[in-house]
Amino acid sequence: MPGKAKKIKLIFGIYWILLAYIIAALIWWYIALTRQNEQMAYYKILDLHQQDPQYASQLARIDEEKKRKTAQYIGEGTIFFLLIAAGATFVYRAVSKQLQISLQQQNFMIAITHELKTPIAVAKLNLETLQKRKLDDAQQQKLLQNTLQEANRMNDLCNNMLLSSQIEAGGYRMTNEDINLSELVSNCMHDIETRNPQRMFHSNVQQSLFVTGDAMLLQMAVNNLLDNAVKYSPKDNPVSIELIEQDNTLILKVRDEGAGIADTEKKKIFEKFYRLGNEATKRAKGTGLGLYLTSKIVANHHGQLFVENNLPSGSVFIIQLKQSI
Repeated sequence: MPGKAKKIKLIFGIYWILLAYIIAALIWWYIALTRQNEQMAYYKILDLHQQDPQYASQLARIDEEKKRKTAQYIGEGTIFFLLIAAGATFVYRAVSKQLQISLQQQNFMIAITHELKTPIAVAKLNLETLQKRKLDDAQQQKLLQNTLQEANRMNDLCNNMLLSSQIEAGGYRMTNEDINLSELVSNCMHDIETRNPQRMFHSNVQQSLFVTGDAMLLQMAVNNLLDNAVKYSPKDNPVSIELIEQDNTLILKVRDEGAGIADTEKKKIFEKFYRLGNEATKRAKGTGLGLYLTSKIVANHHGQLFVENNLPSGSVFIIQLKQSI
């Protein structure tokens, strides 16, 4: 990373030097042409004879020509400067964006490696323990359950990556069917309670609410929001989910009591690979794909996804979907 940072600084240093050189050359060009114009006008005036009856008109014509040339140089110089500024801005933004994407992808690879290594190591240790030791049924079931949870984590992670690639490539075809969203949300809540028995969860799910869409995608979206709420909030604080119907719109809210999200970050969190830069987030597991996929899934269902502050602390993620009739 330090070597790459130095290379980036060198590239931008060369970029600014070249840009400064081009602007300096443009200014020099303008000054040189202006001086040349003044000299040409001066020489033309020297060729005039003051006794000539048309001296005044010729002098005025030379002065007018000089002003016209000066205006031409100013106009051309301004156009060139604007083109250079526009090109420089475009190049700077494009390079900065590519560097940002490259950094995000690098962070993603680090995160994904960690995310895969952890469940693999846990599953391997559990299986080796079962193989080498004689355990009673309760201990065996506990180890097997733990291994199954880690396998499910890997499966969810792989699904997120595959789905992200398919959505971007336009290769995923959504199914449109009537889905009992109340039942789907309740199942997601039950799953996360099973995976996190030490956590407190609250649910308020209005029954028999239906929506038209893809059940697998909607389940993934709800799971992503619940997983984030668990990741980014203290273990002693509850996570709650609410599903209600209001004016033919289904409103799903997932609340946590974590550190919350700054207003400047609220839009960025839905970008691909983006993760909050505070220390609490860096310690939390994640790849930066969950909220990105959730936003894509909600958009594909013609819904809305946004985040609000959960007073006194934490965040509320809200999904709004049209109720199927």
